[in-house]
Amino acid sequence: MRLEILPVLGIGHVTEGDDLAAVIATAAPWLRDGDVLVVTSKIVSKAEGRLVDVPADGPERLAARDEVLAGETARVVASRGPTRIVQTHHGFVMASAGIDASNVDKTQLVLLPVDPDASARALREALRERYGLDLAVIISDTMGRPWRNGLTDVALGVAGMPAIRDHRGEVDPYGNELQLTQMAVVDELAGAGELIKGKCDQVPVAVVRGYLSATGPDDAGGARALIRDAAQDLFSLGTAEARAAGLTDAAILADALGPTPADLTAVRRAIDAVAEVVAPGTVFTLVDEAEIRAGLVAEMPGWPEGAALVLGSAPTPVEPIGLVRFGADLHRLRAALAAEGVGSTLLPPPPGSPASAALAL
Repeated sequence: MRLEILPVLGIGHVTEGDDLAAVIATAAPWLRDGDVLVVTSKIVSKAEGRLVDVPADGPERLAARDEVLAGETARVVASRGPTRIVQTHHGFVMASAGIDASNVDKTQLVLLPVDPDASARALREALRERYGLDLAVIISDTMGRPWRNGLTDVALGVAGMPAIRDHRGEVDPYGNELQLTQMAVVDELAGAGELIKGKCDQVPVAVVRGYLSATGPDDAGGARALIRDAAQDLFSLGTAEARAAGLTDAAILADALGPTPADLTAVRRAIDAVAEVVAPGTVFTLVDEAEIRAGLVAEMPGWPEGAALVLGSAPTPVEPIGLVRFGADLHRLRAALAAEGVGSTLLPPPPGSPASAALAL
């Protein structure tokens, strides 16, 4: 495969209502079937009127920008000082919801297109119907990436080709069947186009030639296929936000056993985790000797069948404030158990036991 990346020069300033198909076709009469047109989302937004007026500077500008950001935000993912990483109503996770103040008048902000996939389809259809060109169209924008410095262009919308090339089920040269490999080819093409578009060169459109042998239909799911489902997203919150959510979960911890028997190794880890922070003299003991456990459980009415047993003893003599502290230490242990995936419930200890509390796991 031989690829060419070609700039489309002479686009000029785009304003609301401009006909992008005509602008691009005029600037690039050399376009041909099978080309991949990579179009910066900003000129799509400008043509579609996705601009908002804001003060040019001062605190009024910051307040106006915050208000615009709130309107474009479906969910805050992470916040550090003035920086906001959010999920947009499209489903994209990006800084400031993709709101841009570059290459635009100082009294305006540019928002992302309302539906970048629809924008890509409309541009492709116009080029096909009016100019006889069978192209794929990618609407691109710049994003940061988790774990890596630097920005890169990615696809927000696509028409005329699938967003993902799925290699699952294929066999590599060593005879291994590929299980997980799905390549975000439209992101790769968007990044390739950015190499010649740049940020200050006023080249908002690039053409990648040689990648496609033929275009495809517009019903392949568009760039939305790149948005990871929330149930599969292991990094849906920033570190501080995930920690805060975990602390909230600990504060409202359910009093219930887990669906499977407790992993005793995990229980020991939880006990060790709190050993240095509980009150001096407080002891938590995992009763793992079958005979002793059976004798204790037999004296405890309502003990869940098959549940593991942790006994907790408070320092003696016990003062009223010591009982309060012991209750807090019990909750520390229950939170540590929950962090290990072990559910727990508090039950009365065996009659006559020196323990002050018993946890079923």
